[in-house]
Amino acid sequence: MNRMPAMPTFLKAVVLLLSVYLGHGWAQDKGTLTPQPLPPLTSPADATTPAKALFGRAIDAAALEPEPIGFYSRGCLAGAQALASDGPQWQAMRPSRNRNWGHPELIRFMERFAPAAAQASGWPGILVGDMAQPRGGPMLTGHASHQLGLDADIWLKPMPMQRLSRTEREEVSSITVVRADQLDTDPSAWTSGHQAVLRTAALDPQVQRIFVNAAIKRTLCRDAKGEPWLRKIRPEHGHDYHFHVRLFCPAGAEKCSPQDPTPDGDGCDATLEWWFTDEALHPKPPATPPPPLTLAKLPPLCRRVLEAQGLGARQ
Repeated sequence: MNRMPAMPTFLKAVVLLLSVYLGHGWAQDKGTLTPQPLPPLTSPADATTPAKALFGRAIDAAALEPEPIGFYSRGCLAGAQALASDGPQWQAMRPSRNRNWGHPELIRFMERFAPAAAQASGWPGILVGDMAQPRGGPMLTGHASHQLGLDADIWLKPMPMQRLSRTEREEVSSITVVRADQLDTDPSAWTSGHQAVLRTAALDPQVQRIFVNAAIKRTLCRDAKGEPWLRKIRPEHGHDYHFHVRLFCPAGAEKCSPQDPTPDGDGCDATLEWWFTDEALHPKPPATPPPPLTLAKLPPLCRRVLEAQGLGARQ
């Protein structure tokens, strides 16, 4: 998504609309203390059934060897693990969404990143937002990616000293660190701790890229221009109250499709300035929204992931 100037006009409009919608909408919605199971599908085998309707109904991981299958925005996840609700330096938010799953490499990353981020920033810890569904795949609401269990959202609100209650985890919101005009960070909200947390994530060798609001990237360029880790910090719509960490495909994960390498340089150039143009700040919606992904449009192995026994059955 960081090659906007080279995109055809129509495709650019589609991407802009999706990124604005996905960046600002569902991820901040409050959860519920009484989550209800979704009603069964009347025709789950229908070829036109959106894949999100199938993967969104999976309540546990597939009892298969851990494997990310496909691409970050078109794939699924076998053998997922759940991140613990509480760690020494993290708390998982919105438990009713059941999106605290990931590939084991993502779980290990979170377990080492949280204490490192806390030490670097002086924060008590981090608040963890959406990761992936139990079997990955497209989500019923929000994110176009997060399908392989290699993506995680970290709130820009520091973890409090006390353990949040279940109600607080469902209802407390993060904070935006970006000014209302989207042209820069808000000096009353942005702190050196935010930069320290982002730097810590970017220095991890397993991190492929980190998505932030362009205003955050602009601030980092002002304060840390030329630093090699800035290469991983990529501007994206939304992402003003959280940042999105994406890991590389794990070693030996042959079914995982890697993303293109990040461009050379620190990204503090004309490509960043495009994000502050009227075209980027006020995108026009496409005349026809893109159709939802169906199971047939995902890698064939994703059908096996959906049909596999759950981890509860194996245990």
